Amino acid sequence: MYALLIAKDEDETAIFSTILQRAGLAVTTAKDMEWAMQTWTERPSDIILAVLSDQEAHEQVRRIRAETIVPLILKIQSADESLHCELLSLGADLVIVPPFSPKLLITQISVLMRRAGGVSVQSLPTLSAPDLTLNPETRTIEVVGRPKQRLTHLEFRLLYTLMMNRGQIIPTERIVEHVWGYTGQGDRDLIRGLVSRLRAKIEADPRKPQYIQTTPGIGYSFMSENE
Repeated sequence: MYALLIAKDEDETAIFSTILQRAGLAVTTAKDMEWAMQTWTERPSDIILAVLSDQEAHEQVRRIRAETIVPLILKIQSADESLHCELLSLGADLVIVPPFSPKLLITQISVLMRRAGGVSVQSLPTLSAPDLTLNPETRTIEVVGRPKQRLTHLEFRLLYTLMMNRGQIIPTERIVEHVWGYTGQGDRDLIRGLVSRLRAKIEADPRKPQYIQTTPGIGYSFMSENE
């Protein structure tokens, strides 16, 4: 399994690389958050550990959660309880501050990885609609007349949620809970970006969607124009 370590300081990179390796993970490092997220599709990992300043933490957690739902560990400086609660609400799974126990952190990483690997998409049924088939095992979408495409984890979870509730308007808050597994601020921006990327893969004309419909101010639904 693979870990992405995002840290600018060389000493912290060395320390956390060793900890992640002790937890049984192969480590890829990055100094720049934006580069790491832009290349996420080509270089996905099973867990992210990000060393962030207190000032940038909110924004960077939102940036990460716009791309992936893998376990996220943050290392910040502040022990402020309110900040920790906010970051956990935004989607972080664990927040640590110095001083911390490397032994405890290794165990916490192992627990997060065990829980993240506990749900298999192989047990989910294939979903179909007129001219469209979603295969959970391969996380691919087939649209008649277009090449088969592989979806990201977030794209798959969004489309699966909408197709399982076909014809129903799913509120934004409920979509966030199903797709990201948490609720927090900035939810609508996250969903808008994800819907836009998914429409680009399944719609003949994303500006005139046939499948993913928007109900302004409420949420989204899945409905083929042939239904």
